[in-house]
Amino acid sequence: MANYEIDPSLLTKYIPYGTELDLWEGKCMVSLIGFMFLDTKLKKVKVPFHSNFEEVNLRFYVKKLDNGIWKRGVVFIKEIVPKPAITLIANSLYQEHYHTMPMKHAWEISDKNLLIEYAFFYKKNWHSFSITTEPTLNEITEGSEEEFITEHYWGYTQLSASKTSEYEVVHPTWKVYPTINYSIHVDFETVYGSDFNMLNTLTPRSVFLAEGSEIAVKGKSKRN
Repeated sequence: MANYEIDPSLLTKYIPYGTELDLWEGKCMVSLIGFMFLDTKLKKVKVPFHSNFEEVNLRFYVKKLDNGIWKRGVVFIKEIVPKPAITLIANSLYQEHYHTMPMKHAWEISDKNLLIEYAFFYKKNWHSFSITTEPTLNEITEGSEEEFITEHYWGYTQLSASKTSEYEVVHPTWKVYPTINYSIHVDFETVYGSDFNMLNTLTPRSVFLAEGSEIAVKGKSKRN
């Protein structure tokens, strides 16, 4: 997870109806995230040849007041996966912004460190994101940037000027590995559009590796 601080006005047109930006210590964050789906099921059923696959996404953070309770969620600018059937299902069910591209990953795990890399091919180039960490897991500190980035449990998608879809993502609190170094070779303007060209020269506030877990995505609803 590579996390950048940006001008909140850049996200205005992407904020779904009924939500507002969720800031961390007054800072507006956008994150580049790479991970593996493993043993994936759709309605408790495995889809042949579609259970394990990479994803790279760019997302930002929002919140929604619902009956006096703030729901903290994410909005995806683009989600990249390697198989067209995944894109079709995800966009149809959740009205998300999935795109199909050739992808690959590398996991090199030893007693000394972990090297994790995700890459995708777009516009005649491979774009990649890698991190090297120490091998020991640490608890996430309460109130930390790592907690803010990982502890958002709702997904919101703008359907129209007055309609938003909502779904819940359930998982336990994750742990993180201490970062040694990282490398990001992504042309953000080419992949995500001119609104995000500043990320090509911006240094992330933080880059970290989280240990994943089982995740459940609960049914969507549409809000007027």
